[in-house]
Amino acid sequence: YNFFFFQAEDGIRDAQESRGLGDVYKRQVSTQSTWGKNCLNKMFSSANIQPERVPGKECVWDYPRPAICEPTPKKLKVVFNGVTIAETEKGYRVLETSHPPSYYFPPEDCNFNYIKKNSKQTYCEWKGAASYFDLNVNGKQISSAGWFYENPTEKFQPMKGYLAFYLSKMDACYVNDEQAKSQEGDFYGGWLTDDITGPFKGGKGTYGW
Repeated sequence: YNFFFFQAEDGIRDAQESRGLGDVYKRQVSTQSTWGKNCLNKMFSSANIQPERVPGKECVWDYPRPAICEPTPKKLKVVFNGVTIAETEKGYRVLETSHPPSYYFPPEDCNFNYIKKNSKQTYCEWKGAASYFDLNVNGKQISSAGWFYENPTEKFQPMKGYLAFYLSKMDACYVNDEQAKSQEGDFYGGWLTDDITGPFKGGKGTYGW
């Protein structure tokens, strides 16, 4: 079960992400069976992945794959150029193995005076086609500040039309008044908070996780 063999053999380009077959392989064996767990443990060892499990915190390596969405009662807020763009206690979060959660805001809790859809699109194997939007706040502009799913796959229908924001492009993003940190890399949009442990996918050398 050589993780690096599977990664090296892959030539797939999906949703602008360079993704190794190690990722596909892990998804196939991510089951509750003893065989599946043994395969994952061998992959962790080959790739030198050491999940950080701390009592009272969530480890991203315990999140599922395929990804899921779930409602969150946490207070979420996005600030750009000194203006609150979105604020809600009725959001959703998406959970997937190795990723910190990405948060989605209902459209009624977003300020569309500053938000404009652009022509960019990507495709997620779990959620479907993603559309993107720009922000223009008092003369300060940012392109592709976030994304949403106009017609997501069946399991993600509850968050249809909900907006997600790239934390790295915002002034600040908050989860229950804690200022979150951005997931590494220029593609994923996860938010890191103190109650989440890694290691996290996104940085250099992690795209095959």
